[in-house]
Amino acid sequence: MQVHYNIEQLPDFRNAAITIGTFDGVHMGHRQVLDRLKTEATSNNGESVVITFHPHPRKVISSTILGIRLINTLDEKIELLRQLNIDHLVIVPFTDAFANQPAEEYIKNFLVDKFHPHTIIIGYDHRFGRDRLGDYRLLEKKADDYNYQLKEIPKHILHNDIATAHTLLGYDFFFSGIVIHGDKLGRKLGYPTANLRVEDEEKIIPGNGIYAVYAQPESTTDRLKAMMSIGFRPTVDGKKRVIEINIFDFDKEIYGQKLKVFVKKYLREEIKFEGLGALVKQIDQDKIDSLQVL
Repeated sequence: MQVHYNIEQLPDFRNAAITIGTFDGVHMGHRQVLDRLKTEATSNNGESVVITFHPHPRKVISSTILGIRLINTLDEKIELLRQLNIDHLVIVPFTDAFANQPAEEYIKNFLVDKFHPHTIIIGYDHRFGRDRLGDYRLLEKKADDYNYQLKEIPKHILHNDIATAHTLLGYDFFFSGIVIHGDKLGRKLGYPTANLRVEDEEKIIPGNGIYAVYAQPESTTDRLKAMMSIGFRPTVDGKKRVIEINIFDFDKEIYGQKLKVFVKKYLREEIKFEGLGALVKQIDQDKIDSLQVL
């Protein structure tokens, strides 16, 4: 897959089949669109082109952006789309000026002039242009003028419900963080942990609780069996939310490394125990439960 960041220097796509969207999560609904895209491209001896935006359009056009959370970072989205064998991914810088193009100018100056599409595939609810006035009907109205075919995808889909998340996504939810120093309490309890700092503040993180996970340090291609705790550690009166990963049968120093976490199953909620002894007994059981999942 070729990734293009400069929309002023795009190649001449061959019989381009294009689709447009944010594609956060690259979930099963998205994959139906992308499968259709690849089918259309193949049938017309063309190339599949996915057009997406960065930053997320809501950060530019919404007055209430503080709560925005995304399933994927940009790098994660690129990785997922690459796995789906798309020919081209075009990442469009989303700005006020881009958002405020009149819808008809968006079609001519952006879609047609830059991509010369053979086929445009969009979701049933796709909107574009100033005040989001552009839609399927406008694209349909302009199809003969600009000599493209238009295909519509009808409506499909889309707190610790990891199982449902996996069903909708079609893959295990994952996230990454940098391993940082903690207070070393886990080591004293016989369960040393990698404390994670997630650097992308928009990235969705699972709710508080205990999880069975696979962990993959950047120094290895192996996914290692592990369990994860997210929360405030009420037994030791924690004051801040922390993410801790205990990797089973692993004793290497990985401070400063990027650690990718694949969340397999939510095990239980965070609980305040009477003391460290009761906490360790529960952690012992959490490990047993995690290994059964993994």
